[in-house]
Order: sequence, then structure tokens, then C-alpha cells
Amino acid sequence: MSALRKHFDKIKPKFEKDGKLHAFRSLYEGFESFLFVPNTTAKSGTHIHDAFDSKRMMSVVVLALMPALLFGMYNVGYQHFLAAGTLATTGFFTIFIYGMLAVLPKIIVSYVVGLGIEFAWAQWKGEEIQEGYLVTGIILPMIIPIGCPLWILALAAAFAVIFAKEIFGGTGMNIFNVALIARAFLFFSYPQKMSGDQVWIAHDSIFGIGHDLNVDAMTQATPLGELATGAVPDASLADMIIGFIPGSIGETSVIAIALGAIILLWTGIASWKTMCSVFAGGALTALLFSATDMTAIPFYEHLILGGFAFGAVFMATDPVTSARTETGKYIYGFLIGVIAIVVRVMNPGFPEGMMLAILLMNMFAPLIDYCVVQRNISRRMKRTK
Repeated sequence: MSALRKHFDKIKPKFEKDGKLHAFRSLYEGFESFLFVPNTTAKSGTHIHDAFDSKRMMSVVVLALMPALLFGMYNVGYQHFLAAGTLATTGFFTIFIYGMLAVLPKIIVSYVVGLGIEFAWAQWKGEEIQEGYLVTGIILPMIIPIGCPLWILALAAAFAVIFAKEIFGGTGMNIFNVALIARAFLFFSYPQKMSGDQVWIAHDSIFGIGHDLNVDAMTQATPLGELATGAVPDASLADMIIGFIPGSIGETSVIAIALGAIILLWTGIASWKTMCSVFAGGALTALLFSATDMTAIPFYEHLILGGFAFGAVFMATDPVTSARTETGKYIYGFLIGVIAIVVRVMNPGFPEGMMLAILLMNMFAPLIDYCVVQRNISRRMKRTK
């Protein structure tokens, strides 16, 4: 790393004012701050200085997403060879490589388009590159079906950066979860590709790996799609927990998502109050619906199907768009769980209610915090009297 540090120091003058590569100053600063802890500090006011800056925090979140992403790659191949009828004769690495080759282009497109706009925006405004898209760029491909065309994903990445983040002032200023806004944009703009009630199994071979499947052979509903039609999902409980079911790339495996949750909670990035409250609200609501025979599955299956677990761990806990008061975190998370299950059960047109629940509560998070703060102020005023 010392040799790399010396190299960056050597080429730095070229990117400074009047340097030959001054037009790419934002790009240089972005890579430098990502690789090394900045040595600049605030000159006025009271500040707490810590090497664990926002870029490091984003990097930890990306690390926490890796178990779900890697399993998602394997599950893409698993579902493909299962549909082809050759799963029993196909090796582990062949299954994984097929899924990896299917998923990697989506990650590349997401980052190239999103970061490209970030770099251009930062250079145009003469500011540093913001790190917010580091997480959004990998979450976005994980919450869409594998069959989503790359051009639609590129459109979603551009929409996410411009209309969900930069238009509000950049990282830390957005009021809605950036990845979910992009998914909502796709959901309502291209419902046939994003509805979640049709199969996402890749039906083409990739570099000679896999099979060219007939379109009719890949027609299959996700468990939530089956539930929306009134049918009971035929997947076993073990498959639901492990993740061997159709669904968006990163949302199927509860075990992989739980590993990510452990990393987020251990590092203190995510709030256990928000995370646990989402599951508590969802479980209570699903239990009420099960008791009145309004849902065809046990309450606990609602918590492990679709994007419920992924949303509770990685999206509801977004520190920018969630409630920030300690009491508000309980209320915010609980209402997300309640609304998600209500949408699933009461509106068959939306098999997955987690996206709408989180976006709705993003809008009310400031109000929740305001009410909590005002209540605390009123209680203290009464004590002083």
C-alpha cells in the first residue's frame, strides 16, 4: 500500500488546478479517498475525528451484501438447470458460474451508468464524488428479476442517481431510499418485467454453459405470485429459508441475508431496533390475518418470502431515510412490517408489499422523529414545573 500511496502522491499535481488532468480531479479524489483515509480535517468548530468515514461504512455494507449476492448467483444457475431437468447431473461450479455470468453484466451496467453520472455531476459542480451509489449500485441489480433487460437496468440506474439522489442535494439529503425509488420506477413503468409474479429463470445458454430453454418451459410463478392468486406455494419451508425458490437475485436466501444482518449489527451500522421492529410488525399482522383465514400460509412464511427479510435488513435500516430517534426507530420499523403484510394480503395486484411499505414510511420518518422529540420536550417541561 505504501508504493500505491507514493504513486498517488506523484500523480496528484496533474489533477490539481492548472494541471494537465484537472478535468478529472473529481475522479482522482474519489479513488484516493476510497483507497486511503483522507488526511484533511476540519479547521473550525467541534468535530469528532474518526477513520471510519462514510466510504468505509459503505464498504462494510457492500461486504454484508456479499453472502446474499453470491447465493443469488448460485440460485440463478440452480433455477435454470432445475427448469432444464439437468440439475442432478450438473456440478456445483457449473451452476455457480452460469449464475455469475448472468448476474455480473447487471452489476457492471449498474455501476458504469450510475458512477459515470456521479463522476460527471461532481466534475460539473466542482465537488468531490459522493459515495452513496457504492451501495445502491450493487443493491439495484439484487432487487430486480434476472430476466430484466440491461437497458432497463441502465435506465433505472440513471433515474436513481438523478431523480432519487442528486435532485435532493446528493448523498445524505435524499428522503427516499435510492434503490427502492429506482425499483418503483421500473415497477410502474415496466410492470410485466417487474411484477414479481412471473418466473425469472434465465432461458439462454451463456458461453456454452446451460441450455436454450423454450419460453413455455420457463413459465413458473414465484411463491408470492402463487399466493396472490390464492394458491398455496409448493416450496418447502427448508427451500424458503435456504433460498432455493424463484425470486429477485438477492432476496431469496434468509440465511445469507441473516449473515449480512450480523455484519451490520456487529459493526453498529444498522439499528437492531429498526430491524427487529420490522419483523415484529410483520409477524403480528400476518398472525392476525392467519387467525382470520385471510392468508393461505402461516405467519412466519410471510417473513421469509419475497423481499421482506432483505428489506428489513438492508433497506429499512438505511440511516439516511429511516427514523433517527431511538423511540422513532421502533415505530418506523413496526409500521413498515404492518404495511408490507397488509399490501400483500389485501391487494393481490401487488404480490410484494415491502417496497411500497418502506417508501411510504421514508416519507413519514421525519414526522415520527418530530413527534418523538416534541413529546420528550413536553415531558421535560412538565418535570421542570
